[in-house]
Amino acid sequence: MTARAKHPAFVVPGAIDALVALGKASKEVPGVDVKLLELLHLRASQINGDGANADRHPRLAKAAGETSDERLFAVAAWRNTPYFTDAERAALALAEAVTRLSDREDAVSDEVWNDAAKHFNEQQLAAIVLSVATANLWNRLHVAIGQVADPNS
Repeated sequence: MTARAKHPAFVVPGAIDALVALGKASKEVPGVDVKLLELLHLRASQINGDGANADRHPRLAKAAGETSDERLFAVAAWRNTPYFTDAERAALALAEAVTRLSDREDAVSDEVWNDAAKHFNEQQLAAIVLSVATANLWNRLHVAIGQVADPNS
């Protein structure tokens, strides 16, 4: 299996630097655990059918300190498992809403937003939204070119 095209982030001058900088900025906000961001990226990648990132983000979560295989295995069914805190559940719900914008009229409902706001301040919420949006961008790029999972990435 090979991708159908070169990765756009490497073809367009400056694109990879911009994407990496945005991802880095989201991870540097105090109080936002990188392990959580990796779980959110994994969930967005699952929803978007991005095999490359669905394969990659569990490894990145582990590199960031995630120790529970159960949490990684269950992130797609987080609502029906005991492995996530209330804050993580609120962030996962927000990530799903931001990823599935066209699935409902009120894509990111006040209920979803307000629940997340109980656990995260304005800057942390901004970092979560930026991080999920960035994951969605990567997902769309990977799906568009048929990016294949690379166990070495």
